[in-house]
Amino acid sequence: MRRTTHTPGTVHRLTVESKALAGNLLGDPTARIVDVYVPAGHTGEGLPLLVDLVGYTAGGPAHTAWKNFGENVPERLDRLIGEGKMAPVVVAFPDCFSRLGGNQYVNSPVLGNYEDFLIGEMAPAVEQKFNCGGSGKRGVFGKSSGGFGAHVHAMRHADFWSAAASHSGDAGFENLYLPEFPNTLRALAKFDNSIEKWMNAFESKQKFDGKDTLTLMILAQAASFDPDLSAFLGLRLPVTLDTCELIAERWDNWLGWDPARTVEAHYAEIGKLKGFYFDCGTEDQYNILYGSRRIHRTLEKNGIAHRYEEFADNHSGVDYRMDVSLPFLAEVLS
Repeated sequence: MRRTTHTPGTVHRLTVESKALAGNLLGDPTARIVDVYVPAGHTGEGLPLLVDLVGYTAGGPAHTAWKNFGENVPERLDRLIGEGKMAPVVVAFPDCFSRLGGNQYVNSPVLGNYEDFLIGEMAPAVEQKFNCGGSGKRGVFGKSSGGFGAHVHAMRHADFWSAAASHSGDAGFENLYLPEFPNTLRALAKFDNSIEKWMNAFESKQKFDGKDTLTLMILAQAASFDPDLSAFLGLRLPVTLDTCELIAERWDNWLGWDPARTVEAHYAEIGKLKGFYFDCGTEDQYNILYGSRRIHRTLEKNGIAHRYEEFADNHSGVDYRMDVSLPFLAEVLS
């Protein structure tokens, strides 16, 4: 078990009251915790700001909590900064957990307007408090759903962020989500094909299992990519409930968020960044590798500077890849 012997930084806890999240259909709270890491010997003043978008089923403070058999992210930062492997940075860990188990970090009437929250409320609050970040000195990074968020924010908000890093970020939706829809339908079938009945049963359970989580994940994506305000909690699927056939207009709404596709129209925005890093494991069990390669191919074809890496591992337990991405972000922003 590796523990840093370097002087630890300080983790501060803020609460940001959000107007952007008001009125979300899930009834989730609008007061959001944001943990903020400031390295030892610094107040935060003048340092770049990085924002950590965590993966599905987690919230930002999970990355600052005690971790068994390894480092949490502040301890990782202590080590990397203490060993001179990266420049000092401030890192914000916003809690974006939802009733649906997570977030894709985009605006949604179901989940709330998380793009607006991150850019218009959370980051400005941290920058004002610690006098860090600012134009040209902001970076966003994440893994899985958080990696998707990093992809999307890099393509849509290059005027705000100056660098981004995505670890195994959702991409290539045909390979990622289509295999999951039959399992989702089998789960709903036990509850008369009713999302409402399934949710009520799920939320009344004392113990969840992995199958529950995968079903909930699909509902969270539906809330992000194709909400229907007339449905229960705004949730509907892009497939028929009896035969699992794609409903073209709904599935097109999902595909409209697929980074492997949207990069074709937004590669120039990535080109405005000071740095763009992404990676994926060659054994990724959600098949994200193939969408990641498509993003890499599009950027290469259009001459957009970026750094893409593949590594011999799957989708799980790959926090060690931050040893690559965090120094990269700190360097390009410093």
